[in-house]
Amino acid sequence: MNIFLIVAGSLSALAALTHLGCIYFGAPWYRFFGAGEQMAQLAEQGSNKPALITSGIVLMLCIWSAYAFSAAGLIIKLPLLKTALILISLIYMARGVAGFFFINNPMGRSSEFWIWSSVICLSFGVMHFIGLKQQWANL
Repeated sequence: MNIFLIVAGSLSALAALTHLGCIYFGAPWYRFFGAGEQMAQLAEQGSNKPALITSGIVLMLCIWSAYAFSAAGLIIKLPLLKTALILISLIYMARGVAGFFFINNPMGRSSEFWIWSSVICLSFGVMHFIGLKQQWANL
């Protein structure tokens, strides 16, 4: 078992649960987690759009969690494991780096959102990458 991949999978699962919380608790959670005022207002108005968008993110995070757990040996081996983990690591890290470019032009979100979410995404990406590197020969 690879502790980095277990932590990476757990972090993705925790992020998925947090996004589910946004769907369930609505506008206050969208605001607190920095989704933007437009998403919060749509949720307050009863629009399905925030829940649909957030559900897509939840699904993606659950799949990413499963791939990390699979590589760690906690669940069955999933297809294209190496390729998927490379892409997951790259997407997390690219999102983390890209967010820093939006600090001065936050596009409806706060600068703090971009800072925190970028640090979080970079951390998730690094955990996936280290775990993948350590587990590479066993995949």
